[in-house]
Amino acid sequence: MRSYAELLPQALLNQIDATTFAETWRHAVMRPPTARHRVLVALGHGRVSGFAATAPSEDPDAGPDDGEVVAFHVDPDARGEGHGSRLVTAAVDTLRADGFMRARVWLVVGDDDLRGFLESAGWAPDSAHRTLDLTGDGAATLRQIRLHADISP
Repeated sequence: MRSYAELLPQALLNQIDATTFAETWRHAVMRPPTARHRVLVALGHGRVSGFAATAPSEDPDAGPDDGEVVAFHVDPDARGEGHGSRLVTAAVDTLRADGFMRARVWLVVGDDDLRGFLESAGWAPDSAHRTLDLTGDGAATLRQIRLHADISP
């Protein structure tokens, strides 16, 4: 998995305020939009080593059985310690417990390490792709592809 600094446009990175970013995540954890919006955290060596967030998929082609891993990250310094594998397993288990039969995740085009990791865990591309306008003016865009997995019991 590549770091966000390697994947995100510099124009966007320059606009990120750490305090606002932390407060946004704190709010998401403390007041999720629904009971099926969840944040999972991996701890190692007394600190957060990674996280995954799950939710109902909001894709236009999603059905009621489609859940999504909306965020997934493992600290580069903690990679290779099993946190990624445990987070993916926990995310799938959480989506399944919430009644979803299929899981989706959007990946940044070029994050070949994360894509390979997820594909080795049984996820596969489903031909969906999108381009996000990160700044609202087209100055910074991000191309993504979608992977999916059948998680039915």
